[in-house]
Amino acid sequence: MQDTIFTIIENKKIAKDVYKMRLRGDTSAIKNAGEFVNIQLDGFYLRRPISVCDVEGDVLTLIYKVVGKGTQVMSEMPAGTELRLLTGLGNGYDLSLSGDHPLLVGGGVGVPPMYLLAKRLLAQGKKVSVVLGFNTADEVFYEDAFKALGCEVQVTTVDGSYGVKGFVTDALPEQYTYFYTCGPMPMFKALNKAVKTSGQFSFEERMGCGFGACMGCSCKTLTGNKRICKDGPVLKKEEIIWTD
Repeated sequence: MQDTIFTIIENKKIAKDVYKMRLRGDTSAIKNAGEFVNIQLDGFYLRRPISVCDVEGDVLTLIYKVVGKGTQVMSEMPAGTELRLLTGLGNGYDLSLSGDHPLLVGGGVGVPPMYLLAKRLLAQGKKVSVVLGFNTADEVFYEDAFKALGCEVQVTTVDGSYGVKGFVTDALPEQYTYFYTCGPMPMFKALNKAVKTSGQFSFEERMGCGFGACMGCSCKTLTGNKRICKDGPVLKKEEIIWTD
């Protein structure tokens, strides 16, 4: 874990209520796809946890949705603004289990961590299929970015205004060797019943500290309570206890 000052170099809207922020700073603590950062905002007690979308050299890319006062403040920050970030948080995805044709499933703001994961898997010579789920066409983002990497991409919208009508489970490919996913809990529960292989889930939880001290994001697993921020956010399919 590292506490570092980053400088915003770009902060723009890319879909309904969704913004892409690129920052420059020391990214050396970020090792794995699926990690997150915790952003300190002036006037707010708790930091904001945001998944890492991409990292190239000293440039960090974050994609976030405006859901409250904190992220609203973030969306209004111009280039040149300095932010203090905790980096190197979370365990990230284990790529060694992927097989030769992994499936990546992202729902809404669960899409961003899939991007760096796709880059890493493709660099290993894997064939990568991606399913992106949204509610409506105006929420869709990063479809072209995944295609530009060389992924096979399917997009679903609940209302059918773009891509496949329905949920991510309505667009799963027939063949894949393993799956990785990030998104909301209802999607996770449906996906858990629909997938044919083992896989890894990256959970979205409200976090207080971001490094396991406050115990505010604990969840039950087959091997005991785990803190989403410290022991996760990625958990393997076989260890998760699903509740209605």
